[in-house]
This record gives sequence, C-alpha cells and structure tokens, in this order.
Amino acid sequence: MKSNTHYRTCNLCEAMCGLEIQLEHDQIVSIRGDENDPFSQGHICPKAVALQDIYEDPDRLKHPVRRTGSGWEQIGWEEAYEEIADNLRKIQQEHGNNAVGVYLGNPNVHSSGAVLYAPPLLRTLRTQNRFSATSADQLPHHFAGYFMFGHYLLLPIPDVDRTQFMLMLGANPLASNGSLMTAPGIEKRLKKIQQRGGRVVVIDPRKTETARKADAHHFIRPGTDALFLAAIIHTLFKEGLVDFGRFEEFVTGAEALAREFEDFSPEKVAPVTGIDAQTTIDLAREFAEADSGVCYGRMGASTQQFGAATHWLINAINLLTANLDEPGGAMFTSPAIDLVGLASQTGRRGSFGRWESRVRGLPEFAGELPAAALAEEILTPGDDQIKAMMTIAGNPVLSTPNGGQLDQALAELDFMVSIDIYINETTRHANIILPPKTGLEVDHYDIVFHALAVRNTAKYSPALFESKNGRKHDWEILQELRKALAKSGEATKKKSRFKLDPFARFSHQKLLDLSLKMGPYGSWGGRKFKRDSLNLRKLKKAVHGVDLGPLRPIFPKRIMTESGKIELAPKVFIDDLTRLRETFFGENNGALNGFDLLLIGRRHLRSNNSWMHNSERLVRGKNRCTLMIHPQDAEKRDIAENALVEVSSRVGAVQLPAEFNDDMMPGVVSVPHGWGHNREGVQLKTAQAHAGASANDLTDDRFIDELSGNAAFNGVPVAVKSIES
Repeated sequence: MKSNTHYRTCNLCEAMCGLEIQLEHDQIVSIRGDENDPFSQGHICPKAVALQDIYEDPDRLKHPVRRTGSGWEQIGWEEAYEEIADNLRKIQQEHGNNAVGVYLGNPNVHSSGAVLYAPPLLRTLRTQNRFSATSADQLPHHFAGYFMFGHYLLLPIPDVDRTQFMLMLGANPLASNGSLMTAPGIEKRLKKIQQRGGRVVVIDPRKTETARKADAHHFIRPGTDALFLAAIIHTLFKEGLVDFGRFEEFVTGAEALAREFEDFSPEKVAPVTGIDAQTTIDLAREFAEADSGVCYGRMGASTQQFGAATHWLINAINLLTANLDEPGGAMFTSPAIDLVGLASQTGRRGSFGRWESRVRGLPEFAGELPAAALAEEILTPGDDQIKAMMTIAGNPVLSTPNGGQLDQALAELDFMVSIDIYINETTRHANIILPPKTGLEVDHYDIVFHALAVRNTAKYSPALFESKNGRKHDWEILQELRKALAKSGEATKKKSRFKLDPFARFSHQKLLDLSLKMGPYGSWGGRKFKRDSLNLRKLKKAVHGVDLGPLRPIFPKRIMTESGKIELAPKVFIDDLTRLRETFFGENNGALNGFDLLLIGRRHLRSNNSWMHNSERLVRGKNRCTLMIHPQDAEKRDIAENALVEVSSRVGAVQLPAEFNDDMMPGVVSVPHGWGHNREGVQLKTAQAHAGASANDLTDDRFIDELSGNAAFNGVPVAVKSIES
C-alpha cells in the first residue's frame, strides 16, 4: 500500500498551525497536528479538516466560468483573460481609470501568491478605487503604527510567552486562535501566564470564551474603549506611574498627552463605559507595577466608531509603562521575509489622505479607500463612478457594512470579474470567475502571519497534490491577467520597464527565495556568514519549520517617523478627541437615535471566513447563527428563548432565533459574522442548508470610525422584537 506523510502550515486562519497529513494512494486519511513544528508544537483546531473538505468540495470551481442568460458556462483561460482585459480596458477608456474598482478579501493575506502578485496587478489597473477587508478589520492598527512609529506595518505584537500581565480589549483569542497575534495553542500560552504568577484581564461587552478563563472580566459598553483607556492614561500621569524606560529620549508628545487627558478621569468616564472608577484605577496601578505587561486589543476594539483612537491609546499605555519593544510587552517581529524592511527600501511607509472617495470624501490610507464607501461609489452617478469591479478572494456582500446595499450595487455594474473558488453571495454577480487552486494544491509561505507572530519562525509548505487539468495558482492568474491588461499600452506606458519587472517574469518560488535572501537572516540582508544564511532551498529541507528565536527589541533603529522619535501625541489623534468628547459628553450624549440596544459581533472556533460554512464538519451541531441576548432584555420585550426574533437597524432587518445568555452585558446583543447564505444564485449547498442571517444586513455603512474610515461593526444601534405569538 502506497502511503506518505506531508507536513505543511494550515492557512485557514492566523495561527499557522503545523499539520501532519497522511496520504494513501493520493487520498487523505488523516490530518493531525505536527508535534515537531517548533512554533505550534502539535496544536491543531477543528478548522484544519476543512483543507480536505475544500479540496474535495463538489461546489468548488475548477475552471473559468462565464455567466450567461441560461446559467454558467465553462470557458478557457486565454479566452477568459482576453474578455476580461477587453471589458476593463473599454470601460477605463470611456469613463477613466477610476471606473474600475477592486476589492481584496481576507484570504489574500493567507496566500503568499496573492501577497506578492496582487499589488502589481492593482498598479497596472491604475485606479484609485481600491478597497479591501483591511477597512472592515484591522485598519486602526495600521493607522496607529503609521502615525506613531512611521510605518503602517509596524504593528506591536503581544509577547504573550513572557508577559506577567495581559490586558485584553475586544479580543477573544480562544475563538480566533489569536488575531494580529499569531499564536497557535493560545489557551495554553495564556494559562502559562497564570501559572507563572501573572494575570489575564479581559474587557468586553460579552463574557467570551477567553474571558471565562481569565483572572478577571469587566463588561464595557460597546464603542467606549477609548474612554476607558483615556482614564487609564489619566491615572498613570496623575499618580506618577509613567515610565518610558530606555525610550526617554526617543519619545515626543508626552506633555501634550498629559495635558489632553486631564479631563478624562475614571470618575467622569465610569457612567459611560460601565466600568467603575476604582476598577479603572486599580487596573492602571497593577499594569504599571507589573514586572512586564501588555495591553492588546482586537476586533471589538478595532471595528468601532473610535477604533483608531483606541489603538493609539493601547500603544500609548504600553509605551507609558515601559512595556513597548521590551520582553513581555508589546514587541515587533523580525521575520525572515521582512515586509517592513522591503517596503521601506522603496520609500513605501504608508500614506494618508492623498485622495478621497468621490461621494463622501473619506480619506485614502495606504492606497485604499474605506470599504464602507464601496456601494455608494457604484450607485452614485457622476465622474469616476465605478462601472466595473474586480474582486479577489472576497465576499464583501457578507463581510462589509450594509451588505444589502452592496448586493444591490453589484447587480448594476456593467462588468465584473472575480478570482474565487466559489459562486457565493458576491461572485454570483460576476460575468467571469477565475478559480485558483486551493490550499493543499499550492506551495505556501505565510508571509503576513510570520510577520505577526509571537515568535520568529519560518516555514515553507510544498504542494500536497500535483496540478490537474490546467488548474492554476492564484499568482499565475494574477500574473497572466496583468499581462493581458498591459498589452494595449493603456494600462502602462513603460512597456520596457514592465518586461523587466520581476513580478511579470519570476515565479512564486523565485520571488520567495529572493525575499528570504533579502531578509535579516538572508545572505543579502546583512548576515555575517553566507553559509549560515536562510534561503528557500534550506527551508524546503526543514519540513517542520525553522525557529528563529523570541521577539527582540528593534527600536530605536527602526523608528521611521520624520522626527526619528515615537510620536506619542500625533495631531490627527489629538484632534479626534474633540469628536470623542462631543459623542459621549455633548448634547447627544451617546444617544441611540430611536433604537434601544447595541449590536456586537462574535466569532466561533469553527468559523473564520464565510466559505467555511460549506464544510459539513464545521457547521454540524447546534445552530450558531443566533441572537445572543441577556434574559433581562428578552423579558422586557416578551421574547421567549429560541423564539424567532426580528433585529432591525437603520439600514435593514434580519430574522433569527434568540439565545438567552447571562454572559451578555445587559443592553447589548450579539450576532455572528459571515452567515446569510440564502440569496438567490448562490451555489454552496452545505452553506445554504445552514443559511443563517447576515449581521452585515444590519451594520451601517454610515456608522464608521470617522478618523480612519474603518467600519464600525460593534456598537451599532438596533431594536429587537419577537415575531412569534
């Protein structure tokens, strides 16, 4: 009997778990954790089996398809490229370059092919109407990094393996496996904090899976995290607890910060946040006095109306307590493929406000506009109106605010192309769909998540299955589509330069090898001995991966601001404090505009992106698409447990069963992300059988973080009523 063992990294979420996959006669017989992986050490979560499910999924597209009046028809690759290029060129020639919009979904950052080859394609299109899942997720992290440290990819990562005090806001790593904190086996890592005498404290409107394991949990009103953090900073200055450690001479703005936060006392903010003043004071003292500590916030802290301010203040607290860029604090990675170093060599530190969205005037950040503006840019007539769209591994109808409006907008486009493996809620509007190979069919290096990991490691995963019937890697599709667009001379005027472009000439493996050699462990990146350098050949031999050591301090060498110092009080954030004060202490005083509850999202360990709902093994069991509501709130509205309820907001309404839960903060309800598979034309049989309701038919494209443009999925005003007698 022919059998073999394959080792690879799971790319379904951020955790980068090492897998051991057993094959017999090219059939998968088991997927388990790789105990010899130096990073994950055998940890695995239920999502890993979905790699097999996706590979074997009968609903998955394997060839390009074109939508016709009678359904979808298979077409050849070259025909598809030519038709796409012709349509996009004609639209840009008639209406301008910005008439083509692009949306990149979350799975792109889980694919080294997309990370390397999508940006050159976007540059070839020369459109300013570029959108991605970034502004429906972690944009506030990038925003804070850009203005405080000088580069939008300088993102502090919790050194969870060495910290003594972890303060988490709006984060549930036991469900997410870590987010902007790549940390396989996070439950064990958090437990070890407690075992070595440390503390874990969670601030969240729901007592989450993580909060139940923590030393303490405190409810907070959704959207008020910035006020709570402001009160922490007020206390640090008032009680003389500020300590910059070795950064004393590399920080600017401390006096301005102290002055601005004089009026944010714990006593003043307590009635708004719901966290009593003494608790805030005690937490500030404990954090400052701990041997090491890290303040960390994620989706709940990011996707709210003060997301950017919240992450500025999280960074500030770590800095004010000598916990930034120090062991056990918030540190920065030194990955083998160094995105920050590579980008800074070309002068690409990020950008803000170079242009604005046409309809609402929302600012560009790092070359992208906020996803909350996408639908209106399609629906509103005028110059630069989006007439055509390209989506790459994204389902924004289910993942961006006011998805119903976007659904309507996509139906009105002149042309649409999607690079995707499914006909889903978004791609059903496409004229042509180009399906790439899936995870087990491609070679992979986790470029992004090695750069966000709690330890420096590197691992290359070869393809498990050989190519069949002309199927293509995502990087091949992106490269060939770019060449097709460039043929006319309209997309790029420098043809000779295009021919020399490595992204047009080199394969995925060649670019990976070059990037490794240019990194801090490569022979071109300053390695003392070339024979000790890292390259793709060596990584291929290290089938379990390579451990490159714990996170280590990188400042002040890598501070990239114009001043050469960490900017503790950037003007954009100081100015935004006026909005913070007016929202919660002004005449409106946080009013809900006729609604009486606040909506937050939630995540389950078996779910990440919407397409995972097409795996039978990941959706089996009790219904997870429910409205979590506190029993007191249900009683006030005469709602029975498990009864069907209607949840409504300014933009729409959905129906789903009520789930009573004492872990909810009274006045707050929760609907999970990524469901709502009941739209006509979707070809996902398992997902449709567990359709659920889309939370983003409730979230509001007008309810955003006005500073960064990030979507505000948490704290959305809603009403709930029973629809069963």
